[in-house]
Amino acid sequence: MDSLLVYGSYGYTGRLIAREAVARGGSPVVAGRDGRAVAEQADRLGVEGRTFDLESAALESHLASFDAVLNCAGPFVDTAGPLVEACLETGTDYLDITGEFAAFESLRQRDAAAREAGLTLLPGVGFDVVPSDCLAAFLADRLSDADQLCLGVKVGGGLSRGTAKTLVDHLGSGGVVRRNGRLIRVPTAFRTREIDFGDGPEHAVTIPWGDIVTAAHTTGIESVEVYAAAPPWTTKGLSAVDSLGWLLERRSVERLLEWVIDARLDGPDERELATGSAVVWGEATDRATGQRARARLRTPNPYALTAESAVTAAERVLGDRHRIPSGFQTPASAFGSEFALELAGTERELVATPDVFDDSDEPERVATESE
Repeated sequence: MDSLLVYGSYGYTGRLIAREAVARGGSPVVAGRDGRAVAEQADRLGVEGRTFDLESAALESHLASFDAVLNCAGPFVDTAGPLVEACLETGTDYLDITGEFAAFESLRQRDAAAREAGLTLLPGVGFDVVPSDCLAAFLADRLSDADQLCLGVKVGGGLSRGTAKTLVDHLGSGGVVRRNGRLIRVPTAFRTREIDFGDGPEHAVTIPWGDIVTAAHTTGIESVEVYAAAPPWTTKGLSAVDSLGWLLERRSVERLLEWVIDARLDGPDERELATGSAVVWGEATDRATGQRARARLRTPNPYALTAESAVTAAERVLGDRHRIPSGFQTPASAFGSEFALELAGTERELVATPDVFDDSDEPERVATESE
């Protein structure tokens, strides 16, 4: 991995990824805009460090000598664009660990340009969205005529600073679902449903997860909703956040929340990384026949999985560039539905489904759809 640049390498997840790459015998170049943080990390890992920001007029020159860049600097809706534009000029493959649907959609729209340039755009090579994308592909293979896909995520453990700040950026902006090929803006916690993540039914609410873009690209299913396990009281609480959007958009409030995040958060400690876990659930439905397919994917701690999956994806892109398709790709479209199962501690199981589709199993509608 000597020809890999890891940008934003000194954030919590970036540190895990850089450490994993070096542990595998690689020598990635670590980079970011904070010169001191880059220098300290490079010295600690025994690798080269480079300092530059994404507004640099010489951005292309910083990427020209690399075969691939792995972007770990969020919010990705801000950082992906400049890096991809530079990659298109230098022929550098692009990977990142985003879970932001807007970042996925923006990169999807660069598909034709990437194909013309002969490079791969592969966002979402972390927990967002490797396990859910691979599960979606698996379900679509089992039910080839499916026209609706629901995914659910249950995660325990703490957040990194970067993840928490991304959540702050999206507070008050509502949710998004995919309906018949269109991304539809909806209120926060638009729908609720009961999902069995393995220990019986649990309350879950819709979230604007990246699969509303990636799962559709991977499977061709054009109606996608994503849910997260949450206590029942959160439905009203999350809905109320929409009414406070004007307050959350005030820069003074945003700065206060970011100060609290910087003071209180770093990310899961080593014990949590080793013992934490998550579950991804999926259901594909053929609404014409009533047939359904369901499955669950159990994973290690999402940050631990991200470190392994991101480095593995980078190794594959670097090691076999001619076999990875050019253009916009998802983890499953690039590596297949079994990619997630190649990661340590990840297991998949089929879930029994009723013989007949029952409309009473449909998610409860809790708000009015909006564009």
